[in-house]
Amino acid sequence: MAVQTELNIAEILHESGAVRFRYARILASDGARWIRHGLFVEYGQDGTVVSEGHYLNDKENGPWRDYHLNGKLASEGRYLEGREVGIWRFWNAEGVAEESTNYGS
Repeated sequence: MAVQTELNIAEILHESGAVRFRYARILASDGARWIRHGLFVEYGQDGTVVSEGHYLNDKENGPWRDYHLNGKLASEGRYLEGREVGIWRFWNAEGVAEESTNYGS
């Protein structure tokens, strides 16, 4: 689908002007739209990382982490072509492990 190899970095802002999303993207082969491809990071209003992972041809792919507002890890798992796979682990805001979910392969 994607043919352009040069990455472009996109930033989408909160109303305050702070960066909300920053991600790598490439132009689709038809030249009509951008495709998320590479590192993706979501930020809170205060600049802390809320979520981070990677995209491959506009689908989540590889390790992914979400964080509580206090910066502690909330969840961690893997995506494969936009689907959650394997074991996903979850923690509460104090950092105590909660349930895990196995999404299989």
